[in-house]
Amino acid sequence: MAFGSRAAGKHRGSSRLSRKTAGYAGVAALATTGVVGTLAAPAFAATDKGPSMEDTGLNAVVTAEDVAGQVEAQADAQRAAAEAAALKAQAEADAKARAAEARQKAEEKAKAEREAAERAAREEERKRLNTFVSPLAGSYVSTQYRAGGGMWSSGSHTGIDFHANEGSVVRAVGVGTVVEAGWGGAYGNNVVIRHADGTYTQYGHLNSLSVSVGQQVTPGQQIGLSGSTGNSSGPHLHFEARTGANYGSDIDPIAYLRSHGVSL
Repeated sequence: MAFGSRAAGKHRGSSRLSRKTAGYAGVAALATTGVVGTLAAPAFAATDKGPSMEDTGLNAVVTAEDVAGQVEAQADAQRAAAEAAALKAQAEADAKARAAEARQKAEEKAKAEREAAERAAREEERKRLNTFVSPLAGSYVSTQYRAGGGMWSSGSHTGIDFHANEGSVVRAVGVGTVVEAGWGGAYGNNVVIRHADGTYTQYGHLNSLSVSVGQQVTPGQQIGLSGSTGNSSGPHLHFEARTGANYGSDIDPIAYLRSHGVSL
């Protein structure tokens, strides 16, 4: 028997198609010997086109990895968004807290300033009420205390006289209550004031009165106008300081005023 010769050269493996054809031939041979039953025929028929990429399961693995990566990326994005939202919320809360603290500090400062201003005003009022002034602004003493002469029934002057023209403003020397306001005999129209320290001051020979009994007065408040009523030789203000409301309890008016800070 004669055999055909093969071309010399490198051996090459059978192609996929050759392997597939050989497989089919082997199956056909088995079928003729009865080894493969009739039930095998449909299975082989179904695989006639050979296994596809989908049949290997590789596509399913790649798709699952892709989905897993997408899910993880989405989860990372969600976590980043949540962290950003938390940071924003914290920043807003911190800003609100700082604003509230600033408002509280401003309110406390304003309250402290109001309280300080109120204390200063009260102190100023206290000083004003405790301050004594001269009964006539810009005047001077024309007759001294205890000066002698026949003009006074006691034989001496029980107060001091301030030089004044008719109608000069006469002022309360300190805070107090008016206990007498009206005609006072030799004193003419006069006003007597009881002060907080229990002393009294008297203002005589007034032309007119500006206060009434029981009225509260403050330092420098007008109580009348100077004149020459009563036992007087001309317009002036007779001023007395007393330890009591009645005549005869007089004390040195200049020493009294100076002890309360009035310069004469």
